[in-house]
Amino acid sequence: MKLKKLKKKIQQLEKRVREGSEKLATLRRKLQQAETTKALKAARKSAASATASAGKNSPEPTTGAKKPGGAKKAKKRLNLSPERRAQLAAAMKARWAAKRAAEGNRTTPSDQNSPTPPTQSPDNRADGV
Repeated sequence: MKLKKLKKKIQQLEKRVREGSEKLATLRRKLQQAETTKALKAARKSAASATASAGKNSPEPTTGAKKPGGAKKAKKRLNLSPERRAQLAAAMKARWAAKRAAEGNRTTPSDQNSPTPPTQSPDNRADGV
C-alpha cells in the first residue's frame, strides 16, 4: 500500500472513532438525564403521597399499596351544539334500548328444558282473579 493511502485510512479510522465517542457521550448524557428525571418524579410522587397521608390522620400505616382508581382525570367536555348533543343522546338511547331488547329475547338453555311450566303473571290468569 502506498503511504498516501495508509494516511487516508488512518484519518478515516480516527474520524470514525472520534464520532463514535461523541455519539457515546451524547447517549450517556441522555441516559443520565432520563435517570435524574425518573428519580425526581419518584421523589415528587413520594413527597406528594406523604403530604396527603399526613393530612388524613389515619391510624393504619402506609404500606405503599394504592387504592384502585385513586386519582382520575376529569373528563373533557366536548364542544357540541345543542342539536348535535340531542342527536347523540337519541342515538345512545336507541343503542341502549336495542341492548335491553336483545337481553330480553335471549334465553338460557336451562330455561327451555326446565321441568316446571312457566308461571303466568297475575294480570293474565285464566280464572280472572
